[in-house]
Amino acid sequence: MSLVPTRELVERAAAAGRAVAAFNVITLEHAEAITAGAEAADRSVILQISENAVRFHGGRVGPIARAAAEVGTACDVDVALHLDHVTDIRLLHTAADAGFSSAMFDAGALPYAENLAATRAAVRWAHGAGLWLEAELGYVGGKPDAPASAHAAGVRTDPREAARYVADTGVDALAVAVGSSHAMTERSASLDHALIQRLRDAVRVPLVLHGSSGVGDDELRRAVRAGIVKVNVGTALNIAFTRAVRETLTARPDLTDPRPYVARGRETMAETVRTLLGVVSG
Repeated sequence: MSLVPTRELVERAAAAGRAVAAFNVITLEHAEAITAGAEAADRSVILQISENAVRFHGGRVGPIARAAAEVGTACDVDVALHLDHVTDIRLLHTAADAGFSSAMFDAGALPYAENLAATRAAVRWAHGAGLWLEAELGYVGGKPDAPASAHAAGVRTDPREAARYVADTGVDALAVAVGSSHAMTERSASLDHALIQRLRDAVRVPLVLHGSSGVGDDELRRAVRAGIVKVNVGTALNIAFTRAVRETLTARPDLTDPRPYVARGRETMAETVRTLLGVVSG
């Protein structure tokens, strides 16, 4: 199969009253696990590569993007390729040539007026290159430069401001701050579902939930019913992978061949993907 544009998967999910899940790819094994889990669940999926992952690979987006695209193309379900949390405009400008059909441009650390101007310019470039562009308004917790808490005053996305922001920038999707945090290792986040509904009514583009690894199954289901259409997951896969590797090495301390423990980590990530896809797109 060939890769499917992110826009198509998001629009399809919205029409069905579901969400499409986007999982972070750091290594080839992440991509293999995500697609294996998607096949097991028989659900479409988005492979997303963040600016941090590109930095991990020496600042070169091409190798990991090509690897993820190859894995996605071989998958038996529809797969899209997304470039996530881009702050470097030079990296954004590589997205189309690297095979991505979409990107998330993150100017959230800037004052509102600068965020607006930078995002408007990013949208103009992206649409000229045929890319679907996501942005963020409000501040999802857990990033190094974010407020200390996802529940701090003034952090959450205001529906009226969101409506103006979408109209003024022309973004195709909006990541919103509704109580989740990046990099959570426990699934204890409490979401503001009433706010999600107000944002859904105010904003005429799909809503995206970042930091979904810290959100429990029931909270995720309620968020999708309230209006979330794209659900981003990263840390949950890393927890699964690391736990499996640690358990394997503890049981086999003399092991030197990485394949047994990496394979076990990949299998555990795939099961995590399968389970979460059943929650958000079941």
